[in-house]
Amino acid sequence: MEQESTEQKGIGRNSIDSGSIELKNTGSAGTVQRSTGKTPKHNGKRKKKRRKKKSSRKLKVSVNLEPKSFLAGIAAGVLLTLLAMFLLTRCSAEEAETSGLKLDASEPEISVQLLDVNDYSRPGTEVDSVAGIVIHYTANPGSTAQQNRDYFNSLQDGHGASVSSHFIVGLDGEIVQCIPTQEVAYASNERNHDTVSIECCHPDATGKFNQETYISMVRLTAFLCAKYNLDAEAVIRHYDVTEKNCPKYFVENEDAWKLFKADVNAALKTKSKEE
Repeated sequence: MEQESTEQKGIGRNSIDSGSIELKNTGSAGTVQRSTGKTPKHNGKRKKKRRKKKSSRKLKVSVNLEPKSFLAGIAAGVLLTLLAMFLLTRCSAEEAETSGLKLDASEPEISVQLLDVNDYSRPGTEVDSVAGIVIHYTANPGSTAQQNRDYFNSLQDGHGASVSSHFIVGLDGEIVQCIPTQEVAYASNERNHDTVSIECCHPDATGKFNQETYISMVRLTAFLCAKYNLDAEAVIRHYDVTEKNCPKYFVENEDAWKLFKADVNAALKTKSKEE
């Protein structure tokens, strides 16, 4: 009897320690079931409470996240709106930065009066290519296109100067061509070999061009750009080559120079639309 009770006690201890009870192998199944076979009722309540707490936490997290995502969406929308407004304003500003003159890149009327081939103003040398248009001013207030053309031609008599230009734009908007565009003109120093030069007349010492001259300058420049497949960025000043104060008004008034290039660009766009 003592051995039997000892075995029963041993079985009971092993079952509790293992946490898993096989009722078939125990001598006192009822006793063991009461101690370990069933989960106490209060444990179930705790689990339910824990589950409720976890679910409430999840709800709180989702509720807290929704306002943040909503605010982030609003912020993104505001940023996109501001960006769109900035781009529209910039485009409008660029369009407004023209003089408003209705010009195009069609060929203007040109009086061709080529200089005699000589060592001082028309060497007869071919250019490498046409990669740019260079704008100059005559630095001789009140002089006409014809007078400047005749001066260039007179240099062949040995006046000691070597200077010329492919085109001259006069005070009344007239355009005189002195040298073929495929030949070198003595106008833009190291850029003589790959540019076309335009000399422009002006009424006074400020170097500012009158409207008739300005219109012809824009039209001629746009026409040459279209002819040689150039854009307005290929249009430069003599100043941009040598830092000489030429053309004076465009060097001393950067906004006027930007306006001129904007007008050339607008004329080029008009030409492309017509095509």
